[in-house]
Amino acid sequence: MTNYPVNMDFAPDVTGFFDPATNTISYLVKDPGSSACAIVDPVMDIDYAAGRLTYEHADEIIAHVRERGLTLEWLIETHVHADHLSGAPYIQERLGGRIGIGAQIIEVQDTFGKVFNEGTEFQRDGSQFDALFADGDTYQVGTMTCFALHTPGHTPACMTHVMGDAAFVGDTLFMPDGGSARADFPGGSAEDLYDSIQRVLSLPDPMRLFMCHDYGPGGRAIAWETTVADQKAHNIHVGGGTEKDAFVKLRTERDATLSMPTLIIPSLQVNMRAGDVPTDDEGRPVLKVPLNVL
Repeated sequence: MTNYPVNMDFAPDVTGFFDPATNTISYLVKDPGSSACAIVDPVMDIDYAAGRLTYEHADEIIAHVRERGLTLEWLIETHVHADHLSGAPYIQERLGGRIGIGAQIIEVQDTFGKVFNEGTEFQRDGSQFDALFADGDTYQVGTMTCFALHTPGHTPACMTHVMGDAAFVGDTLFMPDGGSARADFPGGSAEDLYDSIQRVLSLPDPMRLFMCHDYGPGGRAIAWETTVADQKAHNIHVGGGTEKDAFVKLRTERDATLSMPTLIIPSLQVNMRAGDVPTDDEGRPVLKVPLNVL
């Protein structure tokens, strides 16, 4: 990591918010040197069967920011999520901040713009977001210099965001007993995922790693924080020096057994728009259900 501004002297205060409906963890990250903060992967709630959106999860984070007197500077999406809807624009409207995602969002928008038969009015240039991060791009959260590490494989736009001694890995890794994320979505690659995981594991051993999801394998309590050293030693998919060919075989065989996420259809349509819900010609929020495509 000699080409990246790793600074283990900054230890941001990290608060996790677990959403049991989607097993997603969102994070409030406070700069240790100021009242500035960032939010990573916020969730918007949906009752898919009823077609109803609500904001309990986002409201909890908003209340926490206000109670602590913090200033929100960034809303970070680690990738275009396929299992939950983003609450970023709802939070931005109330607290400010900029919404950022990996620059390869344009690939995701192109792919799924075709899947959902979006018209020419749907821009496929990432302009729905306030910032598009390329590998190595830096940004400030108060006094803390943060950077984005491109970690594709789960999706082309996946980024790991490093803030001081804390790294937010999105779906690149799960807790050591959970392994890694699937790589069979359009644009995914088990080979790329292995290489990306090695990039994460090249961060300093004490680096804190924060997961985007946890499912409590074996019935254990939900957890979301580990370290690079722990992943290197114990991750069931890549720990102990697992070779690339073995990982690709394991990941490919496992992915072939997995069903599509329950919320993939609404999630992709909303999240590729930076959390905005698509509308019909009369301005009403609507979602499409493409058949025999995913």
